[in-house]
Amino acid sequence: FFQAEDGIRDHCVTGVQTCALPILNYDVIIAGASVAGLFCAREIAKSGHSVLVLEEDFEVGTPEHCGGLVSTSGLQDLGIVPSTKTSESPIQKARLTSPSGKTLEISAEKQNVSVINRRELDKQIAHQAQKNGAEIRVKTSFKEFKDGAAVTSAGSFECKILVDARGIASIINRDRTGTLQSAQYEIYADWIQKGLVEVNFDMQKYPGFFAWVIPAGNGIGKVGVAGKGINAVSAIEKYLEQKGKHSIIRKVFAPIWVNGPIKNFVEDKTVIVGDAAGQAKPTTAGGIYSCGVGGILAGRSISEYLSTKNPESLESYQKLWMKKFGNEFEKQVFARKMLERLDNSTIDKIFSTITPEMLRDIAATEDFDFHTTAIVKMLGLRGSIKIAQSIFGGEIRKLLN
Repeated sequence: FFQAEDGIRDHCVTGVQTCALPILNYDVIIAGASVAGLFCAREIAKSGHSVLVLEEDFEVGTPEHCGGLVSTSGLQDLGIVPSTKTSESPIQKARLTSPSGKTLEISAEKQNVSVINRRELDKQIAHQAQKNGAEIRVKTSFKEFKDGAAVTSAGSFECKILVDARGIASIINRDRTGTLQSAQYEIYADWIQKGLVEVNFDMQKYPGFFAWVIPAGNGIGKVGVAGKGINAVSAIEKYLEQKGKHSIIRKVFAPIWVNGPIKNFVEDKTVIVGDAAGQAKPTTAGGIYSCGVGGILAGRSISEYLSTKNPESLESYQKLWMKKFGNEFEKQVFARKMLERLDNSTIDKIFSTITPEMLRDIAATEDFDFHTTAIVKMLGLRGSIKIAQSIFGGEIRKLLN
């Protein structure tokens, strides 16, 4: 038989007989080769089920929206040992700058955080998925899931389960209220220091968020801005002008999601993972670890469902993810809502109350992926609850509990 490359029904002639070629059939189709989608594919393939990953771009790992900060322990939990290509630079410290220019420096050595090359990381996960038996197609866009088939730009593929791993593009079709505008440039500049992350707060320029510098090494890194209702292009250009001489080698513009997880991760035979499920951190929009865990848990639950046909197997995915991240994300959403109420003068006031002892206490916080405790310490809440209450009222106790 000759099988049509695009998977569409075709006909062939064998002697005098004519036969119809079926649409290709898989147990699972995954729309989007995101971190979550690829981890999901790895787990499904590992269990012996057929899975196809569809990526609309021409390359896995592109475009790279992520800042790339991830903890070593997080990668280990995900089953990843970074290659020399993947790991770019360990982070030694973070410098926070208030609207008036006051700076605080915090050691990050105990958190074991590194900057990861997301293109290479995604390819490493894709290779793991492929070695376990998953198939991956690039330049193939998903259109709809209809009558048990994934309709794509390359034809239709029958499947028992569809996984939506299309990222922010999927979630904003449901709800735009949790999105902020962002821009991130990859640049060369002498003022970028290896191992130093910079975070700049200014509620007038970046309402509800901040500007950042993430180094890949000396003189090279990613610079970004995000905020509610901002002109991201204008904001990042002004920020770079303020920082000094630089060369831009890549520009990325994309909304980010900061409202936490969506209500339902499973809708009938569609399973939603990663950014599409709101699994990125509400405080920073980072999500390599939390989204990766989402993909793994979804893949294992789907595999169990395919073997047992028990609907409760699919439902266990959301329960397990919420057990691990639900409480932390709830506090992060609350922390974000409080921080959005701050004006520049209040941020300056908070910076002025932070002591060297508090900075050392913050530096002792080891878990990069569960950082509400560090936020509480940064605000000086436990040591100066009266100040916090004057700013936030009685609501502050939700963070302290």
